[in-house]
Amino acid sequence: MRFVVDTNEIFSFFNEKSKARKLSLIPGLELHSPSFSLLEIEEHKSKIIRGFSLSEAQFQLVVNLLRTVVKFTGEEEYLKFLPEAKKISPDPDDSDFFALALQLNCPIWSGDKRLKKQPRVKVLSTRDLEDELEL
Repeated sequence: MRFVVDTNEIFSFFNEKSKARKLSLIPGLELHSPSFSLLEIEEHKSKIIRGFSLSEAQFQLVVNLLRTVVKFTGEEEYLKFLPEAKKISPDPDDSDFFALALQLNCPIWSGDKRLKKQPRVKVLSTRDLEDELEL
């Protein structure tokens, strides 16, 4: 199964006990995210390290794990879907996630309930994803 994962779900990967991290390691689960998600992680590095009580080495270990379980995609890959994504996204900041989901024809994994307020792209919370995977 293929999903576009939003940045907030990716941030939760830094909690070693998070459901998001455990779900991301399920064989057959294919995760994608816009490349700028990696930039956001770097921008919030000190906050992540403090918030999750990580060392620099632990932070880097999780980033490396993320790079193996999430395919980060450049905007050029989904650029032609951005106009439609901007029309349907309830939040302009999430247009890239919608564009990538449209390009890949798959749902978005996000805990942001506002994203469900559109009919075009299915949006699943972590709980919804567990149900979908019958866990």
